[in-house]
Amino acid sequence: MKTSQTPSFDYEQQYWQQSIAVAGVDEAGMGALAGPVVAAAALFTAPPDLTEAPPVRDSKKLSAKQREAAAAWIRQTATAWAVGEADVTEIDALNIRAASHVAMQRAVDGLTTKPDLILIDGNPAQPHPTVPATTVVGGDGLIFSIAAASILAKVNRDAIMVVLATEFPEYGFAGHKGYGSAAHLAALKEHGPVAAHRTSYAPVAAQLRST
Repeated sequence: MKTSQTPSFDYEQQYWQQSIAVAGVDEAGMGALAGPVVAAAALFTAPPDLTEAPPVRDSKKLSAKQREAAAAWIRQTATAWAVGEADVTEIDALNIRAASHVAMQRAVDGLTTKPDLILIDGNPAQPHPTVPATTVVGGDGLIFSIAAASILAKVNRDAIMVVLATEFPEYGFAGHKGYGSAAHLAALKEHGPVAAHRTSYAPVAAQLRST
């Protein structure tokens, strides 16, 4: 297997050779204090022509402009792609890990081409009740379809947070995207939590107790 920083289709090729349809799945927003957790699934059935493709790698290693360009290319090029989310109510009711699995299941269920297997970055997990999953540590840096999913999830979630910024302008969601930046924590302390906040997260819960 390649271990370079540029994701490849090496993993997918193994499954394609066995006529197994495989989708990469990743999420965005697990560590945020506000907003949904968003997951995306990206499925390719053959390596696309990458000659004119923008960089596709772990979304955290791309600028916002690069992610937007990559997301547009992925939407046009992937055999199938879909996005799913779990909102703050589900996050607080279930816990963030379980809610992220709900978002992943929704993304997989939204694919127009159904996968036989999903590839996930990180620790062992089986987020879908009927589609088996294989997890790969550092998968978003190794596996093209996971990297593609990470970009779609991040771009979609960022867009949601920009909308929330217009509903709750005091919090600056468009900038920090709901994560616990100094500015966000200061706004939380000054204004208290709003409906977009995850009340099960410690900084938010602490503010609720103090009001």
